[in-house]
Formats: sequence, structure tokens, C-alpha cells
Amino acid sequence: MTNISKFLALGAGCYWGTEKYVVKDFQQRFPNSIASATVGFMSPDSNALANPSYEQVCTGSTGHVEVLRVELNYPEKYFEELIKFFFMFHDPTTKNRQGNDVGTQYASWIFVGDDEQSRISNRVKDELQQLIDSKTVSYFGDIVTTEIAPLNEFYPAHEEHQQYLMKNPNGYCNHQYRFSEWPLEL
Repeated sequence: MTNISKFLALGAGCYWGTEKYVVKDFQQRFPNSIASATVGFMSPDSNALANPSYEQVCTGSTGHVEVLRVELNYPEKYFEELIKFFFMFHDPTTKNRQGNDVGTQYASWIFVGDDEQSRISNRVKDELQQLIDSKTVSYFGDIVTTEIAPLNEFYPAHEEHQQYLMKNPNGYCNHQYRFSEWPLEL
């Protein structure tokens, strides 16, 4: 079995919904799959502003994306499942946008911990494009815009934003299932 990093970060629009879908919903499907998860900010640019505030990130000028940094239990078992699930609850075809949330901080990103994660992420992204092309699944657009890059410096969001939808179950969330199960055949 190939070794694979247990760390990754996912940008799928507002990090509140990303956290809820991964920490709550993904773990309902795959119990004990998530060791830890923290919302915050990451940029693909290693020279981006260090330790940006939420307000700075919201201007779109820092190059950071709202992300959920995840530590997986048993990444060889759950990483690919998590990437497929990631594509099920957000729209990867709307560049820098998820529903009402518009801006570079809401872009679709997968920040990977190693080459194996990158390989799997790119393969799943390509599979998704084939599913869109064959009209097996549909989104607002028809081209997957998700970017994939190595993990970079992570800056946790302030405490009020951690587990926000768990603390505020009726809080704002722009995520929804686009399809409930990954199609078995292309």
C-alpha cells in the first residue's frame, strides 16, 4: 500500500459549510475518518500575507482561500472518498463563487500533502469532468475549475468561526448536495 499524507485542506466556498459537511456528514458515512478539522485561510502563494485577518481575506487582496484543514485517520482508506465527497456538496464549476458568496476567497481548492494526494485529486477531478461531460451529474457550469496545489502555511480563523454551524445550526450555509452518491460508472 502506498503511503499517503494524513493532512490536506479543502476550499469549497464558505468554510462554515465545508466544516459542517466534512466533520458531520462525511463522518456519518465514514465514522472515525476525521482526526481533526479547523477552519482558516491558506494561499497557494508562499509569499502571501502572513497571518491575515478574516476582514483582510474578505477583501480578496491577500490571495487566501477560506479552507478547512483536515487531518485524516487512515488516509489510505478515506482520502479518495473525501475528495469525491468534496465535489458532491459544492459547485466546482463556478470560479471564485459558491452561490451568493463571490470572491477569490470562495474558490474551489484542494491543498494536498504529498504527490499521492495530488495524483488521486487530479484523477477524481478528471473523473468528475467526464461525469459532467456525459451529463451524468450537473452543476451550474460545465468545466471543473477546482485548483490543486501543495499545502502551504495555514492560518486558523478566530474561535467564533470554529464549529460555527455546530454552534449555530440555523446559520448561513450555501452548500447543498449536487448528487448523493458518486456514480459507479462513467
